[in-house]
Amino acid sequence: MVDIFAITFPIFALVVLGYLCVYLKVFRTADMRVLGQYVLNIALPALLFNAVATRRMTEIILPSYVVVFALGGLATMLLAYGISMLHGTGPARRAIATMGSACPNSAYIGFPMMMLLFSDSAGLILAMNLVVENFLLVPLSFALLELSRPRKGMSLWSSARHTLVGVLRRPLVIGLLSGVAVSVMGLPIPEALSRMLEMTAASTSAIALFVIGGTLAGLPIVGNRLLAGQIVFGKLILHPAMVALFLLALPLLGLPPLKPDLAVAVILSAAVPMIGVYTIIAQDYGHEGLASLALLGTTVGSFVTLNLLLVLLT
Repeated sequence: MVDIFAITFPIFALVVLGYLCVYLKVFRTADMRVLGQYVLNIALPALLFNAVATRRMTEIILPSYVVVFALGGLATMLLAYGISMLHGTGPARRAIATMGSACPNSAYIGFPMMMLLFSDSAGLILAMNLVVENFLLVPLSFALLELSRPRKGMSLWSSARHTLVGVLRRPLVIGLLSGVAVSVMGLPIPEALSRMLEMTAASTSAIALFVIGGTLAGLPIVGNRLLAGQIVFGKLILHPAMVALFLLALPLLGLPPLKPDLAVAVILSAAVPMIGVYTIIAQDYGHEGLASLALLGTTVGSFVTLNLLLVLLT
């Protein structure tokens, strides 16, 4: 148990430090946005590029991992949406609940955990997670959100195309795809560039966790507690349970089993809190209070659930 706590303590200690620094006005909430932009636009793209470009294509995407993570996420979305319908929740709130239940924060929380657990493969785990999230789970969530309100003259196809273009323009995706291109072409990376990328990537974990805590300090904690509780349950319990179920079903799908470390990684990846921009997205639909409650509850609750999972799985 002491070994488990040694893994999770640094993660949540940095989150708490970020929270206290904003709460005590050492940093402003606006400073967290600046630091977050650095992580999203500079540090993580550099990390992804370096992790993918230095490996062969056969090492980058493992079909069994991607299929388990994708099917687990889709099953969670379907169940979360269905449960939300049972208590008469409106379409926008159903979409917010679905996104919160099935879109994990692999970049800010998942990656630091993987660095502590599986440092050699953490970059590749992040790359596979982001492929599923950016090209499947997040776009589907945005589609549900867009369908919840009048499309203002934009057809469903136009909306889907707009979402895809937006995904391809993200620095994270550009870094990932650039790394794939370099790997496919077998281009060598100059040592000076490689060292610069490694230095930049090394700054990711601590700053990302600090930003999560600082962001929580500025959230408006109001909203529907029942639905927020459902989102917390969906993200911390339902999502990892669905991924574990499909992990067990791999032989039935005709796919080879995952190595033990990757099997643990895929379940833990589903068990982390939702994406960091969750409240910002919800704000555009008038439900930032609900999203804030769910994000706070999930972040606090994950300290318990992640420790339990680590005890069970390692």
